[in-house]
Amino acid sequence: MSINLDFDRQHIWHPYTSMLTPLPVYPIVRADGCELELEDGRKLIDGTASWWSAVHGYNHPRLNQAISSQLSQMAHVMFGGITHQPAVALCQQLLKMVPANLSKVFLADSGSIAVEVALKMALQYWQGVGQTQKTRLVSLRKGYHGDTFAAMAVCDPHDSMHSMFSQLLPQHDFLPAPQSAFAGPFDDNDLTPLRDLLRRSANDIAAITLEPIVQGYGGMRFYHPDYLRGVRELCDQYQVLLIADEIATGFGRSGKLFACEHAAITPDIMCLGKALSGGYLTLAATLCSDEIARGISLSAAGGLMHGPTFMANPLACAVALESIRIIAEGHWQQQVAAIEQQLSAELAPCAKLAAVKQVRVLGAIGVLEMRQKVDVAKLQAEFVERGVWIRPFNNLIYIMPPFTISSAQLSRLCWSMYEVASSC
Repeated sequence: MSINLDFDRQHIWHPYTSMLTPLPVYPIVRADGCELELEDGRKLIDGTASWWSAVHGYNHPRLNQAISSQLSQMAHVMFGGITHQPAVALCQQLLKMVPANLSKVFLADSGSIAVEVALKMALQYWQGVGQTQKTRLVSLRKGYHGDTFAAMAVCDPHDSMHSMFSQLLPQHDFLPAPQSAFAGPFDDNDLTPLRDLLRRSANDIAAITLEPIVQGYGGMRFYHPDYLRGVRELCDQYQVLLIADEIATGFGRSGKLFACEHAAITPDIMCLGKALSGGYLTLAATLCSDEIARGISLSAAGGLMHGPTFMANPLACAVALESIRIIAEGHWQQQVAAIEQQLSAELAPCAKLAAVKQVRVLGAIGVLEMRQKVDVAKLQAEFVERGVWIRPFNNLIYIMPPFTISSAQLSRLCWSMYEVASSC
């Protein structure tokens, strides 16, 4: 039976699109390796890893087996008053991989919820240690942390998809986005706004939330590790918590296992998601230190006040455990290094195109920043005609493919980006 695209168009919402004039959708019937198969039999090389998540590709035999084995035991059970081996084993493996000071794990059901939980942790911690005045939150312009309300409130309030809600959200403090590029010299003036804010208001500030090194939706910007290092030092100096949103960057995407490693720093709270489950099922995690957990336990509520119905879903935990076991084997290091080298070489010619403002590469991320906002539907169709799946947004054409992509497949993605950018 064919997919009813008319019904889809009339009744089903897709991300960030209108029900009156929806963007076109493409019917996918199978995904295998690094390819998506359309209903008409055409195959598309996937340049997005399903929004950063499918780092091992699709239909992976070890991930399939993990889900199949778990399904024969139980698909779901509530986590209130109950525990199970997939959750325990997953958290054991996670704690072997993250910085040593992160010792407590909250299993959330999406990246946005992981951020919500992190913000609750920070605020409840200060309540517990008797500094009830520390309620202000700080984040960066060009930052993106999710689509739920608390997460939206720490996204850029103006230059983002959430600007229409700005008057309805809690009002927080925003710092200018760092201007020092990842590979260039560091300008210490990037840290001046944070220094000034903390000198004035540190007694009221609970936490700063940021995407380490890579700002995603805010422009696929790669900033200098010294900025992140400076933020950590200032947070320590002024007793402010640092929340690292590693949902997009965690598990190797930036060339390090976690992007915080570029600056050799450890956050007080870390959010993980996307690649955590290898793109199979929605799952995220918020990790914190013993000190944060102790403070939360001393608060009036005693426990952390959050508990999703599908928290620690056994199927999701089982496949996530296998996903991060594959990561722990270390093959990603050679895979990502090879992708970075090839992206740098094969996207370089794009810098000479009139429509391209800048080419950026970091780890397994390749970005063409265009001079003008692109026509998403038009470019999407052009990419599909070339046999690749690349989804532009705003003025960006970018890829972050599965780590398992072949050199030939990656070349086709790069060449398609060049051809399409040439026609802009």
